[in-house]
Amino acid sequence: MTRVAAIDCGTNSVRLLIADIGDGKLIDVERRMEIVRLGQGVDQTGMLAPEALERTFAAMRGYAKLIIDHGADKVRVIATSATRDAGNRADFVSGVVDIFGVVPEVVSGDEEAQLSFMGVTKDLVELRPLRPYLVVDIGGGSTEFVVGSSGVQAAKSVDIGCVRMTERHLQSDPPTPDQFAAAVADIDVALAKVRETVPVDEARTLVGLAGSVTTVAGMALDLPEYDPKRIHLSRITAERVHGVTRKLLHSTREERAAIGVMHPGRVDVIGAGALILDRIMREYNFGAVVVSEHDILDGIAWSLV
Repeated sequence: MTRVAAIDCGTNSVRLLIADIGDGKLIDVERRMEIVRLGQGVDQTGMLAPEALERTFAAMRGYAKLIIDHGADKVRVIATSATRDAGNRADFVSGVVDIFGVVPEVVSGDEEAQLSFMGVTKDLVELRPLRPYLVVDIGGGSTEFVVGSSGVQAAKSVDIGCVRMTERHLQSDPPTPDQFAAAVADIDVALAKVRETVPVDEARTLVGLAGSVTTVAGMALDLPEYDPKRIHLSRITAERVHGVTRKLLHSTREERAAIGVMHPGRVDVIGAGALILDRIMREYNFGAVVVSEHDILDGIAWSLV
């Protein structure tokens, strides 16, 4: 077995997976997530805010200690949408090198999509879902779309994410009808672009990843608190997704914060995340989504061996 450490630094959260990998199996040693909102304001300013960088570095320092304590043999740090877009990403890179001793890889949207596909599809065998899959990773700044069966057939990353759509459109609490309409129009334009290069209509199973999707699933399952074992590989109907999305977009911040499965760091952006999933299911005519707790973080870990 090889012990590896994977760090995924996205627009909204920074996550760590320390795992033992061997004989075709990945066994969790530590799996952590902290909401740091690295992408705060990037859509408007094109820069990573100093306070956002410090929040991220503080979380990473804790992760670095865990990596040392657990004796990981290999470490890989991936950064995605917010860092791709930032004019001062060199500040982020130098901070990560100081903390982990490795250079973070600011991956392209296509590579991000391929890592997500690798991370999720190894778990789908037991469900025997129809192929090909459309794997959708809804992040803070972007959403990745991958169609494939045993491997990636086509992939596309577009700049619709829960943080970006909230900052750009859904600014009232709850959003106004005009804000909602503007967000839908923006999302639908992006989905049309995806359709130009990714054969979404050939996909037989929709697989959804990341915190927006898992939170919607937890609500759809009426869980009193977040339970990854119940959520992982659950199948949520389009009707349930539509209902949860309506509830979130008509709720106040206080009402959303009171939902049992809600992480405090997602309260202000979950409506946008749910809306992106809802529009994907409507525009691409999926009757259900299979929800995975595994994603790009697992793909990063697998890539190390």
